[in-house]
Amino acid sequence: MGQLLNKTAIAILGAGAVGQLIYQQLRTDADAPLFITRESEQQQTVTFTALDGQVTESTATLLCAHSDPSLFEHIRLVIVCVKAYQVGDALKSVIDKLPKESHILLLHNGMGPHLEVAGQLRGQGLSLGTTSQAALKQGRWHIVQTGSGSTQLGPLTTPNMGRELKSRLLDAIPGSQWCEPILPSLWHKLAINAAINPLTAIHNCNNGALAQMQYRQQISGVVSELVSVAAADGVKLDESALINRVYEVISLTAANFSSMHQDIANKRKTEIESINGFVVQRAKQHELSAKLNQDLLLRVKEIESAYLI
Repeated sequence: MGQLLNKTAIAILGAGAVGQLIYQQLRTDADAPLFITRESEQQQTVTFTALDGQVTESTATLLCAHSDPSLFEHIRLVIVCVKAYQVGDALKSVIDKLPKESHILLLHNGMGPHLEVAGQLRGQGLSLGTTSQAALKQGRWHIVQTGSGSTQLGPLTTPNMGRELKSRLLDAIPGSQWCEPILPSLWHKLAINAAINPLTAIHNCNNGALAQMQYRQQISGVVSELVSVAAADGVKLDESALINRVYEVISLTAANFSSMHQDIANKRKTEIESINGFVVQRAKQHELSAKLNQDLLLRVKEIESAYLI
């Protein structure tokens, strides 16, 4: 295992559908990222079904928080692909083992964890990202890619990501681009999630149902509140264009069920706190109103409370 790790500069923290998809895109015949998981240190067969139906298998190296610190020495980039509410604890478990020369990239739904992570760093730089690529888990270590999409990555705090690592990411991830500044891209994605995810979860419907007139005023209001809050945070967004984009996504993904809908259907904790909840949090910081986002936050939390202990 040591010889494998010596050639590995990238680690993926979290092995969900997105984490395994990024692993597959970065994997080459000569090198592959390793996974940092809660499981024991081991070699693991990973299965991937591509968009064209082709199935491939590979062997991934797994580390855990209790692995020997020397096994982390060669890590130069950690891509964090856990749920937004898991980011802080997941990083806290390994941050002391990561070299100061390493870089952290957060790649999750919603916003907010970056504010906590910035205070955890031990000299490492921090970048953020968002992706609209889609994949589903068929098993613990088998994912099926269900949709292509775009990925935006960019720096938040120095030291910056090295040129070689940046190039490797952009070359390997289809439809990816480097954005400076990155926060406008994240607010843009947040608006789409804030308008679509909670409504599909509350009304138990697919994305396409939100094209109905009964949701139009609520969707516009949620986006309008978010645009005002983003402006107070120093990020200017085009409200009209953003609302149009929400409806474009509703149309393009009409048959899909949002991740929040799936979380509710499977009685899992949602990421509502990092989506509409983040809008509400920042609104309070600036003494602004975000009543519609607050209402969606409370309604989803109420649904969660019926099954979460």
